[in-house]
Order: sequence, then C-alpha cells, then structure tokens
Amino acid sequence: MTQQPFTRRGAIDLSGLSRQASPPPGAGAGPVTPNGGSAGGGAPGLGAYAVEVTAQTLQDVAEASMTAPVLLVVYAGSRSPESATYAQDVAALVEQYEGRFLAGLVDLDTSPEVGQALQIQQVPVLLVLLDGRPVTQPIPGVVPSDELQTLLQQLGQQLTAQGVTGRHQPQSHAGPAAEGDEEPAGDPRYAAAEDALARDDIDTAVAEYQKLVDANPADHGAAAGLAMAKVIQRAYAADPAAAHAAADAAPADVEAQTLAADVDLVDGRVEEAFGRLIELVRVTADKERDKAREHLIGLFAAVGNDDPRVLAARRNLASALF
Repeated sequence: MTQQPFTRRGAIDLSGLSRQASPPPGAGAGPVTPNGGSAGGGAPGLGAYAVEVTAQTLQDVAEASMTAPVLLVVYAGSRSPESATYAQDVAALVEQYEGRFLAGLVDLDTSPEVGQALQIQQVPVLLVLLDGRPVTQPIPGVVPSDELQTLLQQLGQQLTAQGVTGRHQPQSHAGPAAEGDEEPAGDPRYAAAEDALARDDIDTAVAEYQKLVDANPADHGAAAGLAMAKVIQRAYAADPAAAHAAADAAPADVEAQTLAADVDLVDGRVEEAFGRLIELVRVTADKERDKAREHLIGLFAAVGNDDPRVLAARRNLASALF
C-alpha cells in the first residue's frame, strides 16, 4: 500500500442527517459517546479509543477530529462479514497509540443513513478525518494489519511534522480499566507542580508538569496541568489592561488576541476567551488561522475537554472553520 499523503478536502456533508433526532436507547452524554452496541451484531467490546458512530453522533465524531485524527471504518456484517472483523481490528490497533487516533466504527446495517451522508459505495472502507475533513483518499477493502500499522506510523509522523500533537481522551465506555486511569485529586506525582502553583512559582510548575508529560505523553492529567500552567505563565507576564487594549485595537492580530484570551481565561472569563479566538479563526487565514486554532485547542486542554463550555466552543469552532 502506498503512503497516503495529507490533502485538505471538503468537509463532510451532514445536511442529510437529522440533528434533532433523539439518541438511541443507551446513548450517553458527551461528544463521541457510543450507541451502546448495534442490534445487528456490530463491534462489541470497544476499547478506550473507539466509538460506534450513528446519525446522531457523526457530527460529534467529526468535531472530535479537531483534536486529533479519527479513523472512520465503515462496515456491514450482512454484506461482508470480514468487514466487521476488520473494524474491530482497526479499533484494537488504535488502542496502541493511546489517544493519537480515535477509531469511529460505522455499521451500515444499523446506520445506513451515515453511509449515504458519506457517499459510501462499498464496505469496508477507511476514512481518515482531521479538522472535520477527510485528509486522505478513502482506503477501500481490508488492509492487512502490517500495512495498517505502517499507515498509522506514517500519518503520525506527518502530523508531528505539521505540529498536530493533540490526543483524544479515553472514552467513558471503556469500563473499570478506563476509570482506573483517572488520577485521584491527591496523586503524589503532581505534588511538586501543585505546590509550585500554590506558591505562585509558575515557572517551576510548568517545568514539573513538563517532566511528567515528557515521561508519559498519555498522562492526560499532567497534560492538562501543563496547558493551564502555561496559560497562567503567559497571563501573569502581561498587563491585563494593556493586553485588552492591544486586542481591541487589532482584531486580527494573533499575538494580541491570544494573549488577551489567556488573560480572560485566568480571570475566569472562559466563554469570552473561547469566543475571542473563535472570532479570530473567522477573520484570519493560512498560518495565522492555524496559530489561532492551535492556541484555542491549548485552552480547551487547560479547561478540560469534557467541560460543557469546551464542547460548545468546539461546535462554534467547527462552524468558524467551515
């Protein structure tokens, strides 16, 4: 299989799906919550980084690709039994990357409207989504595991080269193992960083969180702590009144707007910080737009990806981008 280069393509057309439809029984809250398993014998036993995709959750899964890539696997056991096995194999492989990718499994036997929205002609087929858009040509058929591993390694390298380093949070359906990954409030690993924050020694806090992230990039608690400590570090170095004055004078200035957003966040004006950068995304383009978006993603991490304000802002960001 040849390497799949990233090419920016059109956003997924979801106009044919009803966003007002009620979720199926068993659906939970959150951006990429699975539908509890398909009646048609879909892919059971989802891991921490896989979700089943329905008409009600396709938009949310596309928005999840704003953080990190989603591997969308479309299958139908009634038409191709091996396609259902393939979907499970992709989900299992994604687990090895600890959030670098999210597997979105689309069962056409139970969600045919999703296949129509994606214009799927055969099963199985693999789509790679980033920023809500397909970034490779659709990959049809069952890809051998070794070739699929190579593909993910290549995609990961390209993402890193492009500065895309976000990771998905573990999904809530992963059961006791996933719950055990959540760090208790008094986790001793974070003690040095938390003590430094309590002393307003922000530089030390950043350094301590950075050590934890370097040692374990999948440590979501440390990553969130590092993101917030960096926001505080930038905001504390600024004069709030001057930062806001500069931002008011230059609505499209990325440096001015991102600093004002940091100040807003530290002052507790979370929605204002998000709104400021979403508007910046609307009025900028190319590298400037990328900088604005990346800074906003960093603020999302600082607040917490499960926070309702972050979930709402992600939807607004998707609208601003498209």
